[in-house]
Amino acid sequence: MAEPEIPKQPLLSQVRDYMTSDPQTLDKRSTLLNAVLLLRRSELRHIPILDNDRLVGVLSDRDVARWAPSMATSVSPQEYNRVFEETPVGKVMTRNPISVSPDAPLAEAVNLMYKHRLGCLPVLEAGRLSGIITVTDMLRALYDLIGSPQEAESV
Repeated sequence: MAEPEIPKQPLLSQVRDYMTSDPQTLDKRSTLLNAVLLLRRSELRHIPILDNDRLVGVLSDRDVARWAPSMATSVSPQEYNRVFEETPVGKVMTRNPISVSPDAPLAEAVNLMYKHRLGCLPVLEAGRLSGIITVTDMLRALYDLIGSPQEAESV
C-alpha cells in the first residue's frame, strides 16, 4: 500500500488524493482469527470484506473486540480459541457499508464520516473496491491544511 502523493490544497482535493489504494482485504468466509492476525500484523483498524471481488462489508478492530468472548467469564481457552478459529468474518462485519467514489470531493467523505460516525469509508470505482479512506487519512489532510507547528509560528 503506497502512500499517495499529497497535494497541498486539501480543500480542493478529491478522495483519491488521500485514500489508500488497493487496501488489504479478506473474503467473507475468512475466519476471525485470520482477521485478527491481519489487523495486528499490518497495524490496520479496518478491513474491507469481499465476496467474489465485490465489497460486502467492513470489519473493524472494534467489531472483533465486541465479538470476542470476555476473558472475565468462565470461557475455557479452547472455547475462546474456537470462536476465533470457526467464526467467519461475514458474521461479524458491518454489512453494506457506506462508500464513496475516488472522484468525490474530500469534503463529501468528511461529511459522511462525521454524520455517520464512521472510522473509514470504502472507495468504490465502477462497483469495485479501489481504496479506503480513514480518519487517519483525514488527519493527514487537516495537517496539510493547517501546516506544521513551525509554519504556524512563522505566520
